[in-house]
Amino acid sequence: MNGLTMSQVAKASNVNIETIRYYERRGLISEPPRTESGYRMFPQHVIQDIEFIKRAQDLGFTLEEIKNLLSASSGDEEFHSEEMHDFASGKIEEIEKKIRDLNEMKVLLEALVEKCPGSGVPKNQCPIMKQLSEGVN
Repeated sequence: MNGLTMSQVAKASNVNIETIRYYERRGLISEPPRTESGYRMFPQHVIQDIEFIKRAQDLGFTLEEIKNLLSASSGDEEFHSEEMHDFASGKIEEIEKKIRDLNEMKVLLEALVEKCPGSGVPKNQCPIMKQLSEGVN
């Protein structure tokens, strides 16, 4: 039986063996045939699939979104580039919202740190603890 073992795939795609098992369970990569002794024998293209998954994760796509992207890229369904454009544009909007939310959190935290006198203050007088405990500014 031709193919690559799980450790060969892991090494070639620079991921952990558990990552490959996880991708299998999530349906991102197909379960490969096994040898008579029970070893998985992956086709060569699974390395490119895993690299695709990792690059998509780096761009902020969720595993469920990546599953849809893989399906579109493998030709399992009809591909429409305008749908990909809209999908990626939506992802950009999500990222921009996260950036705004993180900046708001940063400003709030900076204000609390500014109010904090540092050491020697009892917990009930610490502005950071008061904000977290009571919601008081």
